[in-house]
This record gives sequence, structure tokens and C-alpha cells, in this order.
Amino acid sequence: MTRQMSGAKMIVQALIDQGVDTVFGYPGGAVLPIYDEVFQQNAIRHILVRHEQGAVHAAEGYARATGKPGVVLVTSGPGATNAVTGLTDALMDSIPIVVLTGQVPTFMIGSDAFQEADTVGITRPCTKHNWLVKETDRLAGTIHEAFHVATRGRPGPVLVDIPKDVQFATGTYEPPKPSNSRYQPKLKGDMEMITNLVEAIEKAKKPIFYTGGGVINSGPAASQLLRELVDATGFPITSTLMGLGCYPASGDKWIGMLGMHGLYEANMAMHDCDLMINIGARFDDRITGRLDAFSPKSTKAHIDIDPSSINKVIKTDIPIVGDVAHVLEDILKVWKSRGRKTNAEALGKWWQQIEEWKTVNCLQFSQVGKTIKPQHAIARLEALTKGYDRYICTEVGQHQMWAAQYLGFE
Repeated sequence: MTRQMSGAKMIVQALIDQGVDTVFGYPGGAVLPIYDEVFQQNAIRHILVRHEQGAVHAAEGYARATGKPGVVLVTSGPGATNAVTGLTDALMDSIPIVVLTGQVPTFMIGSDAFQEADTVGITRPCTKHNWLVKETDRLAGTIHEAFHVATRGRPGPVLVDIPKDVQFATGTYEPPKPSNSRYQPKLKGDMEMITNLVEAIEKAKKPIFYTGGGVINSGPAASQLLRELVDATGFPITSTLMGLGCYPASGDKWIGMLGMHGLYEANMAMHDCDLMINIGARFDDRITGRLDAFSPKSTKAHIDIDPSSINKVIKTDIPIVGDVAHVLEDILKVWKSRGRKTNAEALGKWWQQIEEWKTVNCLQFSQVGKTIKPQHAIARLEALTKGYDRYICTEVGQHQMWAAQYLGFE
């Protein structure tokens, strides 16, 4: 149902129609009309931050905790540029956030007006997509499209830049129509490639599942399907930092995190495998190390919803573009229909080798004297909280690596 309203009111109505209940922001002159509308309603809670970077990081945390896109409201110029760090972080970690920025009036754009910045140009490299809205009638549709783009495909940050005169002007509001969007990521994988992967699974002597944040982003169904596939095939599974928890650390097929801060057995298995099944990971440099020496003898399959991630770093033999949950579902169907075959004898020898690597016990440390080592502190934290419904939050750095190594994510 279309209605006439101001651009500022249109923004708040669009957020309500998108199911937004929380906005993180910091007011400024170029967004005061929006703040006036926020003040006059009770459906959306506004969290006042002390710096725009904090607003974006808070929105990231909200998105991770709830599964819903985080929303940010900041002013023009310095308000928008202060958001760049959070936008870049969200882009790298595939976190859906929608940032609304104020802009100087349309007739002043390009005149070096007070607190003017080329927000669209500045944020183009650190957003999934961004828009500058110059017509109030286009405002509601653009915001709805922003939510669609942020949450579909590989999640990520988007930004809508809104001049002040567009906020004041009256326009026609239209409710969301996601089916009208031109952005429709491919969800189902190519069945020929899926069949090729199943054939490789049936013959593999030294297979490994290499999983990443894409499994988490795909939702609970993806993790459940992954656990079913791993347990049914009996293949070992490792994970990046972003993928921890997609398969339980207590599972008997789990061989730990891999990469430069990962476990010896996981890295050795990745190097020596003959079939690597990458599910939702990016072949990050923290995992691969030297590209010319990375898993040199393996057939590599890569499942990812983002086509630009495939063959970007490592050449892939079996590329599958699609949503992890959809692709895993089809892999299981095809594999089961063909008789649930694996090379059991070779797989047994492969596990013997992995168990031999595990005896190195690469995370072992000695706790002597009165000084408590950080590893010991986190290992004790794991032992004392293991059975609880716990929430673990880290910053970035060495302590994060110790948390990944000594805490078991289920």
C-alpha cells in the first residue's frame, strides 16, 4: 500500500517494515530529520554510541548474535568516514549490516560544502554495494533493496547515502518487494559438478573437509547437513577460525583448526590429502601459506555462494557455486542414491596416519612456577565452563588464537 510521507519518515517506516528493532547511531546535522522521526516512534530502539566506528562494530555484533542485519545511522562527512573501519571489517567477515548516512543537500553536492564527503566513492571498496539517493520517491525502494543485498548471497555491508533535502521532501512510500530485485544469487549448485564431487568422495584415499564461515552464514541447516555428511562418510574435518562450531569440537571426526595458528595434524592432513573439499572458506593466506606448496597433490573442490571467491586464490578442480545448505543437501542425496560408497580400506589407513600426527600434541605447554601462562588460564576456563551455555567474545590478536586453540566450540 503506497502512502505519501517525508523522506525521513519513509526511512523509519522502511526500517520497521524490514523488521528492524534496533539502530546504532550518532546524530549530526545531516541526519536530524531522521532522528526527529526516530524520536517520535517506539517500534525501534536507538543505541547512542560515542563514535561512529563503535556504531558499526556494535551492529556487527548484533548481526552475529541475532542473525538479522545490523543497522547504523550516522551523519555526513566525518560521520560516514568514521564508519569505514567497521564497514571493511564487515566486508571481510561477511556480516550483513545496513549503514544509513546523511549527505549535504543535492544542490550542494560537489561544492565542498560543510561536512561534505564523497561517501559513495569512499565506501565503494568496503561495501557490498552502495547508493546515493537523489529522489525521495526512490528512497523506500532503495532501502528495501539494501536489506535484500546485505542479506542475500554472501552477506555483507551496504550503505545508503541520503541528502538532507531528500529527507525533508515528500514522496511516495512503497512496502518491500524483494522478488523485484535484480540481485538474485544462485542457491542451487550445478548437478554435474556435484556428481563429480560425489565420484571423488567415493574414490578418495586421503580426503578432508575444509570448512569456513560460509557454513555458519548459511544457517543452522547447513551445519546440520555438514555434520550428517561428515559422520556418514567418516572423513576428517578441519575449519578456519570463522568456521569454528560448524562441526562440534567434541566430534570424533574433528581434527582441529588449521592454518598458521592451527593444529599440526590439521595442517599435515591438508598438505597430504588427495581430496580437499572446501566448504564456505576463502583459501585465506593464514591457511595456505606459500601458494606453490599448498596441498600440492590434492583434487580441490570449492563450494561457495560467491562466484568471485572461486579460483581467486587457488585453482579449483571442482567448482560449485551455490548456498552451502542447498549444495550439501544435494551432495547427500546423490551420494546416498549411489550406495553411500567410500574407500573404507584407504580411509582406515588415512585415519591411522592422522592419529600418529596427533601424538605430537602441538598445543602442549609446561606450567611451572607462580606465573600463570595464558594457555593455562584459557584451558582452565574451558574445563570449568565446558557444560554451560556460554558466550565467548574475543578481540583480535594472540589471545584470540589461544581461545581458538584451547576452547572447544560445539
